Amino acid sequence: MGLNFKEIFTAFMILFAVIDIVGNIPIIIDLRKKVGHIQSEKASIIAGIILVSFLFLGKSILNLIGIDVSSFAVAGSFILFFIALEMILGITLYKDDASSPMTASVFPLAFPLIAGPGSLTTLLSLRAEFSIQNIIVAVILNVIVIYIVLKTSKRIESIIGPNGISIIRKVFGVILLAIAVKLFAHNIKVLFA
Repeated sequence: MGLNFKEIFTAFMILFAVIDIVGNIPIIIDLRKKVGHIQSEKASIIAGIILVSFLFLGKSILNLIGIDVSSFAVAGSFILFFIALEMILGITLYKDDASSPMTASVFPLAFPLIAGPGSLTTLLSLRAEFSIQNIIVAVILNVIVIYIVLKTSKRIESIIGPNGISIIRKVFGVILLAIAVKLFAHNIKVLFA
């Protein structure tokens, strides 16, 4: 089966909204101030490896526990719903503490900020609807965007400004909310069919 560009674009946009790298620019800049330097390449590659690994191993782990992908997708839709609420309302439901300077590129940047609970859950939810090769391409495209944003975060913040970042977060929050509702509706039908 060949690549489906509609699936790639949809999966890319969903992951982009969940990862919310543009909305996390203030956190990235604050982290840079605390630790001095962030290795953009290392953070992007590690996040990509975590995402792709979970795409392949996540289903096996769920089967081992005895949970099917549709149940996980319904649970994931709740997580996406709450992430969307955070983005739209400007509240924080999930918060992590700062890390040591040595590991800032890996923790909290690569995990859990980029490859966190929301993006990992989203991957398995996407796997229930899209083919794996399209999801992998979407992950790779997101990793490239993440790398570019990490490298140019100071410049992006100065160009867009705090209000621009806030508007982008809210727009992607509304998109993510709609995706969460669709994901819930589709997979709840599968569970009760």
